[in-house]
Amino acid sequence: MKIVWQRGPATVREVYETLLERRKVAYTTVMTMMNILEQKGHLKKAQAEKAYVYAPARPKRQVIGGMVREFVERVFNGSTEPLMVHLLEDQNLSEAEIREIEKLLKDRRRS
Repeated sequence: MKIVWQRGPATVREVYETLLERRKVAYTTVMTMMNILEQKGHLKKAQAEKAYVYAPARPKRQVIGGMVREFVERVFNGSTEPLMVHLLEDQNLSEAEIREIEKLLKDRRRS
């Protein structure tokens, strides 16, 4: 998803070649993942000359929100508390990140 968001519409080959610059990955793995993302509604594909071109199906924020909700449901049985505790205790949050979290919590309480 990140590559398609960064470069815009792309074929499996283009995503694969971009990933190869960072790490070794099989072409079939990239193709499978892009098909799964399309089946879940995160990507849409259109037939080009010789290959399908994939593009985001929805805005990035909406897709990430859906993925996080699915993760929380699957891993934490729908409870966000264990995830938040883990992130706050086990991650090296910067002072700026802590201030941003505090601001979000204050804003949330006001609404």
